Amino acid sequence: MTEMGINPGTVLLKSWMALHAGNNTSRPGPQTSTGPNQWMGMHSVCCLKYFDVGLPKQFDMKFPSPVSLQWMAEFLGAELIGLTSGFASGINEIHKVEPGDLVFVDHPKYYETCMRSAASFIIINKAVACPSGKALLVVDQPFEAYLKIVRHFRPYEPAVKQVSDSATIGEGTHIYPNAYVGHHVRIGKNCLIHPGVTILDHCHIGNNVIIQAGTVIGSDAFYYNTKKDREVWYRKMESCGRVIIEDDVEIGAGCTIDRGVTHDTVIGRGTKIDNQVHIGHDTTVGSNCLFAAQVGIAGAVTIGNGVILWGQVGINKTLTIGDHAVVYAQSGVPGDLQAGKIYFGSPAELAKDKMKELIWVKRIPEIWEKIRSLK
Repeated sequence: MTEMGINPGTVLLKSWMALHAGNNTSRPGPQTSTGPNQWMGMHSVCCLKYFDVGLPKQFDMKFPSPVSLQWMAEFLGAELIGLTSGFASGINEIHKVEPGDLVFVDHPKYYETCMRSAASFIIINKAVACPSGKALLVVDQPFEAYLKIVRHFRPYEPAVKQVSDSATIGEGTHIYPNAYVGHHVRIGKNCLIHPGVTILDHCHIGNNVIIQAGTVIGSDAFYYNTKKDREVWYRKMESCGRVIIEDDVEIGAGCTIDRGVTHDTVIGRGTKIDNQVHIGHDTTVGSNCLFAAQVGIAGAVTIGNGVILWGQVGINKTLTIGDHAVVYAQSGVPGDLQAGKIYFGSPAELAKDKMKELIWVKRIPEIWEKIRSLK
């Protein structure tokens, strides 16, 4: 072992032994193995399972296998309306639902949105007309039902080691001391994980990825259920999504990338991110993007390929930025931006128009003096 990392050739035998020693369990739970996959000390890295680590083919939060509606209704104590013989494949929040998903709604304002969404099954607090081919699961507290599902299928696992036994690491990857790698994390080949990096449970890192010191991958979503008729207005929606970092991505120091609430936050191949950048939950970033320092991106944003965001740009939630758009420094983006154009200002507008506007603003004192002289 070296202080900086390990030569994977020295651990192949230990890796094979660990892989076949039953360290992976069928149901998530605390890992207690003290075999070759344990943390080895402050000046070395751990011996981990080494094999080809591919990126996932589907999004969370999917159940291990489809769950019958009858089982789900019994589990939640719900009244089942509409389709009764279907199978739920997962649970998702409204911005990311797919066919086969469960979604919950507890406010009449959003009933129609959920009914018209791609979700096949709706957990709701009132019996209403059910669309054809869908099912309603009626409960008193849909939010509590959501939490019960998440806690059942994604139970909390306490950390007992600096690098979890259930993590898988690709050949040629180096992990510095004081980095933390959580349960069921997958890191590809030839990556460099610097000191103080935290990669939390279930996140996936591709090949040839560099993550600089102090960055956190997979922190919980800033996402709360709001009810002002209770003592605590904001209750945490527990995050069961992931962060997916594709191949050839570089992430600077002190960045934070939140996991999806129930889906994935995705950073596309070849994207380069400067220091102190924040990317919110369920955001999808395309390939070959460039983000300068202190960019802040809210949740559920879709950013196309080749987008450039210069320093301190702020992006509002649930909007779309088209391919190859450029946003100049300190701009604020409140709505969608078209592909292939350059933007500036707050609110962001076409840069050429904003520059003209600024020129005219600077001339206001001169124009005002001319107006006064006419009196």
